Amino acid sequence: MESRRGPLKSAVPSNIVSLVRRCSRTACGRPAVATLTYVYADSTAVLGPLATYAEPHCYDLCAEHSERLTAPRGWEVVRLLDGSAPARPSGDDLEALANAVREAARPPERAAGGSGARTADPMEVARRGHLRVLRSPDN
Repeated sequence: MESRRGPLKSAVPSNIVSLVRRCSRTACGRPAVATLTYVYADSTAVLGPLATYAEPHCYDLCAEHSERLTAPRGWEVVRLLDGSAPARPSGDDLEALANAVREAARPPERAAGGSGARTADPMEVARRGHLRVLRSPDN
């Protein structure tokens, strides 16, 4: 009996491949945080936020290499800042996150007399989170 193994099962496991994009610089294994693109026609090096996906003519750089980037003589370096989020979470961000976690963990409040904001289903006996216990149709 022959064994039929797919290509993934027969592949040699490797700990070298990672889902995190790494810095393109030789011998640097740090995670990439920025993407470098050269615009040869304008003699410009553009350093911006990490691109959505890796492109063949762009270079992903870690924080250290993106800060130390220099361009060839006569070239201009354009640094595009990612204004969508601060580099480090502020105290307000951490407090908002903690409040959201507390709110999610708090049990739902029940109105007195069973009259809630939503219309009660006559078949519903009890509720716990997103699960409902329904009355048997025979009863």
